[in-house]
Amino acid sequence: MAENRFNKDIGRHSVVFETPVYVRGYACVGGKKEGEGPMGECFDLIEQDPYFGQNTWEKAESRMQELAMTYALHKAQCEVKDIKYLFAGDLLGQLMATSFSVNKIEIPLFGVYGACSTFGEAIGLASMAIDGGFAGNTMALTSSHFSGAEKQFRFPLDYGNQRPRSSTWTVTGAAGIVLSNSRHGSNVCIKGITTGHIEDYGIKDSMNMGACMAPAAASLIECHLDEWDVTPDYYDKIVTGDLGKIGKKILIDMLMAKGINIAGNHMDCGIEIYDCKEQDSHCGGSGCACSACVLCSFLLKKLERGEYKRILFVPTGALLSGTSFNEGSSIPAIAHGVVFERI
Repeated sequence: MAENRFNKDIGRHSVVFETPVYVRGYACVGGKKEGEGPMGECFDLIEQDPYFGQNTWEKAESRMQELAMTYALHKAQCEVKDIKYLFAGDLLGQLMATSFSVNKIEIPLFGVYGACSTFGEAIGLASMAIDGGFAGNTMALTSSHFSGAEKQFRFPLDYGNQRPRSSTWTVTGAAGIVLSNSRHGSNVCIKGITTGHIEDYGIKDSMNMGACMAPAAASLIECHLDEWDVTPDYYDKIVTGDLGKIGKKILIDMLMAKGINIAGNHMDCGIEIYDCKEQDSHCGGSGCACSACVLCSFLLKKLERGEYKRILFVPTGALLSGTSFNEGSSIPAIAHGVVFERI
């Protein structure tokens, strides 16, 4: 057994699963702006009320998680009792949205934080729990809310500050995915993961997340291609989380300088989720829900229909806090890679 376990390890950052980890069900919910974007019709629910029937932004985000979890479990034909472990997180301090969304359902919880890369981290850990034989069914869950994020990381909405062109718009949404060691009719699986390490290029501009996160995405993609011994065209799409227009250019340039050309099959969720010109999102979308909602509204459906055979999903996260920013610290970043395949 020990020898087999070590054979899963194909490098310092990467693991290939011994048996497929099946995508049993998934769902996402979004707000009004997300519903007006190019992928609006792909969401399971679009809510016009930014408070989602609650009286604070934070409670609204918890409600979004509850809804995403409910829809995902229903589509997976599961009940709460069928889920062994939940891996979940959000952007709010001490995972506030997650804590209050799951405080009554008694699923064993691993709270995770990777900023906007949280969904990739959660999926990776949930998959390893299944492949390791520790669980039959697991779930990954995340969320973000524009107003809650502005309140915590930037300026209260009442301040009415001007947003620079390099900024992105935090997605109001939540997404959940149920993973299983049994197929249950699924035709999409997770083949393996590549876990990123922190990259810090000394950037301090919290209104230019793309520049902060692009080096982490470049490092992760380079490492993944090397350890998996594949070329970019092995994937139908290499999908980053929320680099936006500026970060996308930096990423492609950084990899091109190392002889890696992903320009032809790269896609960024932050650019895809909004119509940047018509919806005034500047460089695009961001937040934990950005990549999570694009994955669970669009990408997985493409895999199910056979329009894609294989994607490398690389959500990215800028690991700043209100404290670190106010103390003048740089903004470290991280990325996580997940390989989804059509069976």
